[in-house]
Amino acid sequence: MVKIEHILEQGSGKNNEDHLIIGENILGVFDGATSLDSASPVPAGQTGGSLAAGIAGKIFAANHYPLNILGQSANSAILDRMTACGIDTRRPEQVWSTSAAVVRIKEDRMNGNRLEWFQTGDSHILLIYSNGSHKILAERSDHDFETLRMMKEETDKTLNNPLLKRQVLKVRAGMNKRYGVLNGDPAALSFAAGGTESLDQVAAVLLFTDGLNLPERMPTPKKSFVALAKEFKRLGLNGLHKKIRTIEKSDPGRERYPRFKCHDDIAAIALHLNPPE
Repeated sequence: MVKIEHILEQGSGKNNEDHLIIGENILGVFDGATSLDSASPVPAGQTGGSLAAGIAGKIFAANHYPLNILGQSANSAILDRMTACGIDTRRPEQVWSTSAAVVRIKEDRMNGNRLEWFQTGDSHILLIYSNGSHKILAERSDHDFETLRMMKEETDKTLNNPLLKRQVLKVRAGMNKRYGVLNGDPAALSFAAGGTESLDQVAAVLLFTDGLNLPERMPTPKKSFVALAKEFKRLGLNGLHKKIRTIEKSDPGRERYPRFKCHDDIAAIALHLNPPE
């Protein structure tokens, strides 16, 4: 018996660039990032980030090949769509991208059920065990650490600030060089992680985009998910979501908790295995 909860919520931006999929045995969350060039061509009412996340979600939802192969297909499909829209993919500031965290449940009565997983970028997969411990799959450095550290110190926290704009452009130029995303670059899959995990003693699986990260007063080079795991176990998905939004509302100017906007988009899925009735 399983129970699935999910959240898909637009933040304080004009578009929701997060996306999620819930299939028979496949779950996934995606966080799109749009072009930094305002003149970059996209269909009306959409952004490059929302398109990239949606394209990746559609490919993974087909659920007909191993997840790493679907990751390759999603990456290629994003490139094809950008090319069709006239995006200059040689320029990092024009390119669309998406992070991804996808799992597939593989039932095996003989050897125990297993979790096939795929992850890239700053979407995450957290396993909660029956004994209360947790494990984050594919621990990574936070590629936005330096930007958030600078944002903490700057009065103008927008991209109108030349210092921050240069920093954001620098980070974008590091896509699939210093950190991974699906953005059409053939190198993207070299930065993706994946594999299989035993579901023995796993009580819950949480997939989430970075909008579900607990706000932090001081950015760190590598995020810790200890507090998030603790609050998820204590409050559940909806309670964790409410706590995050409450903290953000208490700091609308982003003075105490540096972040790119007051409220980020959120895509999150909690899979509870053998929940109490």
